[in-house]
Amino acid sequence: MMTETLDELLAICDPENSPENVWETIEKRAHITEVKVKRLHPDAVIPVKAHVSDAGLDLVAVEDTIIEPGETALIKTGLAFELPEGYEMQIRPRSGVTLKTKLRVQLGTVDCNYRGEVGVIVDNTRIRTGYTTPTLQTIDDKSLYSGKHFGHKVFEEKGTYLIRKGDRIAQAVIHRLPDVELVEVVSLGDSERGEGAYGSTGV
Repeated sequence: MMTETLDELLAICDPENSPENVWETIEKRAHITEVKVKRLHPDAVIPVKAHVSDAGLDLVAVEDTIIEPGETALIKTGLAFELPEGYEMQIRPRSGVTLKTKLRVQLGTVDCNYRGEVGVIVDNTRIRTGYTTPTLQTIDDKSLYSGKHFGHKVFEEKGTYLIRKGDRIAQAVIHRLPDVELVEVVSLGDSERGEGAYGSTGV
């Protein structure tokens, strides 16, 4: 580990780098937490941020998945992670998917000791309305006509969603967890809010 660190430092200490730039680079690297990622599928996409300052890393579907009205599906990412001790990964919705579709990504937590494939749980909240023009709705707000069998199904419901391989379906946010210990007590301290809940401050 020490040899690798020295090699990295030597690599950036060339004549074109001023001492200020070198130390700035070293300082930035010192604050980076590495997370190991393993591809479980050859087409899996390593999560990236759309912008450097973004909090979330985009999670991409590794295969086509159909979600009919009122149904829930597990969207596979084809990825497994090794989070550092004391960290968690939160699975969160992407605002564009929530705004433009009836798909709702369920919040999820990936613990640091989990080594299996990370999936995204998605609900199709559209209500069944009976027979309409056979269509498949996609998360980029487009409809695909389908009068043929897709697998073993015929689509006769408008609002059946097709999550396509390569779609950005959710985002992952990685956090360091505080050390917490629960202590049972007989009474709790007073606060301004007290026991007020469920709309006690207004709707």
